[in-house]
Amino acid sequence: MSRAFVQRENKIGSNGSRLSERRSYSGAASTIYGALDLGTNNCRLLMARPSRDGFRVVDAFSRIVRLGEGLGVTQVLSEAAILRTIEALKICRSKMDHRGVVRARLIATEACRAAKNSGEFLSRVEEETGLSLEIIDRETEAILAASGCAALADPAAESVVLFDIGGGSTEIVWLDQESKAKQTVRHRMREWSSLPVGVVSLAERHGGRHVTPEIYQIMVGEVVNLLQPFVVALGEAPQPLNFHLLGTSGTVTTLAGVHLGLRRYDRRAVDGIWMRNDEISVIVDRLLYMTYQERQASACIGVDRADLVLSGCAILDAIRNVFPSDRVRVADRGLREGILMQLMMDDGVWPRSLVGRV
Repeated sequence: MSRAFVQRENKIGSNGSRLSERRSYSGAASTIYGALDLGTNNCRLLMARPSRDGFRVVDAFSRIVRLGEGLGVTQVLSEAAILRTIEALKICRSKMDHRGVVRARLIATEACRAAKNSGEFLSRVEEETGLSLEIIDRETEAILAASGCAALADPAAESVVLFDIGGGSTEIVWLDQESKAKQTVRHRMREWSSLPVGVVSLAERHGGRHVTPEIYQIMVGEVVNLLQPFVVALGEAPQPLNFHLLGTSGTVTTLAGVHLGLRRYDRRAVDGIWMRNDEISVIVDRLLYMTYQERQASACIGVDRADLVLSGCAILDAIRNVFPSDRVRVADRGLREGILMQLMMDDGVWPRSLVGRV
């Protein structure tokens, strides 16, 4: 994959335009698509080819880079964070070259939206890796997250509150299920919001290694306050019997892994699992009373997440407080899957019956 080719294909994906000739499923089955999500904490890549009922993953990559480390104080991306991120992006570029990706969308989110030096960072990434990143706005991020995991919503639910807890922001969406059969995910979004808080930014303000119950409740209260404009915009809160929560993030997948007692994180065991409200509370309480070293030693938390997991739990608890639900469905999928679905839909690789569910 040449440098110019990566830039051209990324531009096609980013502005929503279609290829000059729409591909049939049979003509696109061998096409490999790529989706890269550079967030405040993680750099993630997913590559897949279309299948008759969605897509089949051919390769993936994920690395914690902490691009937004210290951003809340300095308002700039640090040199150390930039170096870590560029090294991860070089691996992504190599993997895309190796797999022969021909269509890709490469996005950056909150850290790059907020940093004063994001323009210089993107230029440096392009120069050193040949990848042209696109900084997406908050609404696009919410749409992509919803598109990536809406398939896990309970068909019997009248509405779903979907949330994506990121490193620097948290997206929250109220999905209308009643019009599901006739409308795309975008048209089912009754309301959405992007909270200016994530696991990294909250932990840097309040501390992540040594979190007392008092500090924890302060974090929860901060996020509850940030949720109020979303509640007002809705006009009414969903009722417990008619909706459920659907979460996609490292926070909820970590809680699910701890709940299952996994010795090593396993996406197949976690993606799509239902957790009762009381089960989540038990795990959160257990984590809150662990020491930092005990969290580091936990198989599903580890060194990279030990100082961020409680800030993520605080955001989750704030959402559970504002939208009390008996159950939460856990999604180990989100932005990257949403990108792939949209790219493939733009290419017309599926029949209309499947496109209507995206």
